[in-house]
Amino acid sequence: MNGFHEILFPLDIALGARGGPERRTDVVTLGSNRESRNARWARSRRRWEAGYGVKTFADLSSILSFFEERRGRLYGFRWRDRLDFSSAAPGAAVAPTDQAIATGDGATKTFQLVKTYGAAFAPYARAIAKPVAGSVRIAVAGAELAASAFTADATTGLVTLAAAPGAGAAVTAGFLFDTPARFDADYLEIDQSGFEAGEIPKIPVIEILP
Repeated sequence: MNGFHEILFPLDIALGARGGPERRTDVVTLGSNRESRNARWARSRRRWEAGYGVKTFADLSSILSFFEERRGRLYGFRWRDRLDFSSAAPGAAVAPTDQAIATGDGATKTFQLVKTYGAAFAPYARAIAKPVAGSVRIAVAGAELAASAFTADATTGLVTLAAAPGAGAAVTAGFLFDTPARFDADYLEIDQSGFEAGEIPKIPVIEILP
């Protein structure tokens, strides 16, 4: 991933942000008044407005410093989505069987972390590229592997096992993760109308797809 800094956006500000996943769909109304729908994007892309999280003068200074070091839109960073940062269900602890990431073939040892949304109709598998270091747990055929039996790259989301899982063996994972993101503007408008107070009306942040 080009131009990326492995640093987390200020967490207290991110927790006050608004946003979520975006998709792009073409909808054409036919002469019969029926619809034809076509997905232009195979993957969703998340975007947030972080300005809501700025509450204090210290927050203003923190964002100013973070924005300048990222050079605006130039360098990416880690973003913690308060709604979607774990492989587990909301409120549940991470378990090594949370997410199916592959099926063993007896030879492959390296697998991409994946989180799947939905189940019954059209589940969506999202590649996870920025797991939180030290949070990844792996199981093969339901049995958890020791931490020494695999490595997890916190910058790519690739997991490498010491031994290849047998053919047909389910490889599952549990993890915490951040979303790779960047600022979606090169201008930071800061309102300094109050004494030792102020606000930043707009801090657009957008996901970087791996």
